[in-house]
Amino acid sequence: MTGYTVHMITVLVRVTHGPEALAATLSALVPAVAAGLIGDAVILADKQDDVLERVADAAGATLVVSRDASWLEGAKAARRDWLLCLDDGDIPQEGWIRVLDRFVALSKPERGLARMRRPGGGAVSVFLNLLAPSSVRGGDLVHRRVLMNEVKARAPIRLAASVERDPVFR
Repeated sequence: MTGYTVHMITVLVRVTHGPEALAATLSALVPAVAAGLIGDAVILADKQDDVLERVADAAGATLVVSRDASWLEGAKAARRDWLLCLDDGDIPQEGWIRVLDRFVALSKPERGLARMRRPGGGAVSVFLNLLAPSSVRGGDLVHRRVLMNEVKARAPIRLAASVERDPVFR
């Protein structure tokens, strides 16, 4: 993939479904690594697991074990300022690399929360956005300073990219 400006991000992957779901998400990210968008990955787990440790090691990712596997703990271990938050089993859909690269290139930390669409979200998604518009969830691109509460993010920006769940891990 050529024509991309390199604005590397860190991917945070929260594990709730296990190593198979993690592997599905990590494999979907390979094109973004090759394109130079993803510089590193942090795997978030709520308990120590030898298999997760091996998957993280094989992927060159950092494994962070904390009681609640929070995005904040991942932000502390990340090497980049922009963080793509995903849940294991999430698969970004076609065109997402270009969209995220452009957003990162043009955005300041205070614009630090962007949300990829989740097809089929419908009324539940609208309700969640009204209830907690600035809470970070899987499918969000967030600036580290927002997660560390150093900067207050404005309302999330809806990105022209989407993320879907692998049907095996719904």
